Amino acid sequence: MTRPLRIGIVAGELSGDTLGEGFIKALKEQYPDAEFVGIGGPKMKALGCESLFDMEELAVMGLVEVLGRLKRLLHVKAELVRYFKQNPPDVFVGIDAPDFNLRLEKDLKKAGIKTVHYVSPSVWAWRQKRIYGIAEATNLVLAFLPFEKAFYDKFNVPCEFVGHTLADAIPLHSEKAPARELLNLEQNKKWLAVLPGSRGNELKMLSKPFIETCQQLNKKYPDLGFVVALVNQKRREQFEQAWQEYAPELDFKLVDDTARNVITASDAVLLASGTVALECMLLKRPMVVGYNVNAITAFIARRLVKTKYVSLPNILADEELVKEFILEECIPENFFNEIVRLFEGGGDSMIERFEDMHHWIRKGADKQAADAVLNLIGMKIVGNQ
Repeated sequence: MTRPLRIGIVAGELSGDTLGEGFIKALKEQYPDAEFVGIGGPKMKALGCESLFDMEELAVMGLVEVLGRLKRLLHVKAELVRYFKQNPPDVFVGIDAPDFNLRLEKDLKKAGIKTVHYVSPSVWAWRQKRIYGIAEATNLVLAFLPFEKAFYDKFNVPCEFVGHTLADAIPLHSEKAPARELLNLEQNKKWLAVLPGSRGNELKMLSKPFIETCQQLNKKYPDLGFVVALVNQKRREQFEQAWQEYAPELDFKLVDDTARNVITASDAVLLASGTVALECMLLKRPMVVGYNVNAITAFIARRLVKTKYVSLPNILADEELVKEFILEECIPENFFNEIVRLFEGGGDSMIERFEDMHHWIRKGADKQAADAVLNLIGMKIVGNQ
């Protein structure tokens, strides 16, 4: 190739910007003069990615918010399609943001541009017919987890399992003492991490059963400490209100910090289902998972969700390693009994399995993703053994 490799790329939020940063670094290690253009955040732009629009344009959550921004989103998509048709890249990589990127990828693929979607939507879990739309929009999907590739293989949709970036970022062994020092927690007592979720609705549904679980545990283990990770001031205020309503006598240590440090400092974890369960698995802490939603959402979910389990460790293992108490089972008695079991040594076998599973998905995802993209467009992969 006489000209530099040219890659179209769009990330729609901060997590995508982090993935894009790793992907660009890994690709530039092989092709230092490669050019990247599309939409990126501060991390991608710092590596030379030309951003045609501000990434904030795409960071819209919620149906009402999307409808309010729909005209602008359609304009951004149309401008990107026009730009890439006039200046065709060697390949286009859409990072997550499936509602936007898959539509963009479909138009670019129709125009003869090879397209890659990085981070599989949860088609294996619900609305499985979306797989046909993904096949129409992409030449390749890059998946974080092995069961995702297995699902795509069933439908003959090209997919590469590249490993999970969290598994690369989190060390195989995580020490409690430094995390406790960082969070100013007593070193010589047991701590339960309480993670009631990052969204308002999650805290609304989970704060009461989680706090009442802690009430019961406090009676059995008077010296047990409770440390709560809260993602922002709104969630802190929401949890504080529930705390004062249900158990003002308890002593919660509230932390405005990442869940990772709180999990690392703990002996066991009570958490809302989500990516944080995977993080907890990688940090090798025994956990119990809870989740609840309103009655209408539960009714719909029972008909759409196709997985046996809700937490990623269980989906990955294809068995219930971690106890899940969902909907009507999301009650303090169930959480209490399981946490007591974990504190009495019942979490040891769980942690052994977590060790194995960390190795399964620790593959150097940034380089694997870069290599898969280069392979798709027939470029030489540099530096392989």
